[in-house]
Amino acid sequence: MMKRITRFVLLCMATCLLTACHGSKEIDEFKTPESFDTSKKYEITFWAKNDTNKNQTMIYEKSIEDFQKLYPNITVNLRLYTDYGKIYNDVITNIATGTTPNVCITYPDHIATYMTGKNTVVPLDDLFANKKYGLGGSELLFDSPKQEEIVPQFLDECRIADNHYAIPYMRSTEACYVNKTYVEAMGYTLPEEVLTWDFIWEVSEAAMKKNADGTFAVNGQTVMIPFIYKSTDNMMIQILRQKGAGYATGDGRINIFNETMEDVLKTVAEHTQTGAFSTFKMSGYPANFLNAGQCLFAVDSTAGSTWMGSEAPLLDISADKVVKFETVVYPVPQYDPENRKMISQGPSVCIFQKPDDQEVLASWLFAQFLLTDEVQIAYAETEGYVPVTNKAQQTEEYKEYLNGRNKDGSEPYAVKIAASKVLLTYVEDTFVTPVFNGSASLRDAAGQMIETVHKSVRRKQTVDEEFLQKLYSDTMALYHLNPEGTGTANVKADLGKLPGTAVALLATLGLTWAGIIAYVVCSFLYERRKQSKKTIDF
Repeated sequence: MMKRITRFVLLCMATCLLTACHGSKEIDEFKTPESFDTSKKYEITFWAKNDTNKNQTMIYEKSIEDFQKLYPNITVNLRLYTDYGKIYNDVITNIATGTTPNVCITYPDHIATYMTGKNTVVPLDDLFANKKYGLGGSELLFDSPKQEEIVPQFLDECRIADNHYAIPYMRSTEACYVNKTYVEAMGYTLPEEVLTWDFIWEVSEAAMKKNADGTFAVNGQTVMIPFIYKSTDNMMIQILRQKGAGYATGDGRINIFNETMEDVLKTVAEHTQTGAFSTFKMSGYPANFLNAGQCLFAVDSTAGSTWMGSEAPLLDISADKVVKFETVVYPVPQYDPENRKMISQGPSVCIFQKPDDQEVLASWLFAQFLLTDEVQIAYAETEGYVPVTNKAQQTEEYKEYLNGRNKDGSEPYAVKIAASKVLLTYVEDTFVTPVFNGSASLRDAAGQMIETVHKSVRRKQTVDEEFLQKLYSDTMALYHLNPEGTGTANVKADLGKLPGTAVALLATLGLTWAGIIAYVVCSFLYERRKQSKKTIDF
């Protein structure tokens, strides 16, 4: 009996190790089926991101409902997250346990890390071109855009190495939301199209002037942070691109540690010292300060436009704190207004490998359904996103929306329309960062250096050469950037540190099996002693 128990336990352990340990059970590479089997039921999971915008949730739910009417044999289970980072952590955890979602809203930087596992994310080029089920395919039960109807710049963002591993879902960029009323009251004239960094810094420093009673002259309040930047990683990345400085290459070589980056950090230190500049992480959400008349220039995503301005439909401060002013929207500040550079960002959709190719095809059908005009336009109207297809952008409904009229005849929020137009107007000036395993960590490092300098200045530390050299060294260690050659570094080609949930799961499995093994060994030794005692008594 003990032998049977032992063999059973060892077999269970081997199975567990194959399926639950880092790397999970190997899945064969996906091959597109000749046809989709509608006689079989499929249940797929869709992980998506949503903050507190209920309209977005309703759009997801309606999209699923409409899709399931077309494909009643496919059930889509929606799981909502409040943060892309949480989606990323959970996907990494589920790669380790072999339980990834079927369809996931994510970013190419994250996908590059997912791909360190073998056959985890489905390459899509063959699916794009499939005559039956590809983009614009003949067997689709909905009006899918053709590949050439997707905005090329947005589709290129989903390319990693020689293949596409995602489709774009929505696109945004960063914008500078300006309190025009206060800026003009200070005697400045805003430019027609583009703000320069010199203008931003000059006005921000001037706004620090105080009255005799200690209040700020520009707003009569005791609080004024003229310039607040939401995403400091984007701040660093865009300045480097605008000044033609290095950041990283597609093969993972990192060139961010250069003289231009040092100048950026010194500039941040200078304006932090006077109080003219701050960040979201240090002070709070830029919109809250802008809407309270305590900020002149708030840089945030165009996707956050419904929170910006004294007439904003979404507010995080009480109505009695809101100050009336005119809001204007600009692209992010530039060094050369004639050679604009601004980042393109926004969620993409990837699908994960599964043992059943028919299940993967079902996932692809749903992912592709998210590109239909109805879904694209509806979601774009919730925030300052723009549809990723020219097909949707050129519909009469979307044109009417940009002209200030919703489908129901109401007027959309003017700041939201202005934010959308920023990206549509300057799409040719957008860029994306190289994508490779570790590019997400590099992006975090870029922003964290600004945050560290900002925090250190506020703690009365001196930002000098010695400080910066230590900052570079600490950053490389913290984000696993290995120095190599002259001034370059490579990101370690691994998944990095597992999320806490994955560590806890694997630790629990290890302890459980250790306990089982200990029990089996003790039972075995007890039986042997018992048998030995019987033999002696006999």
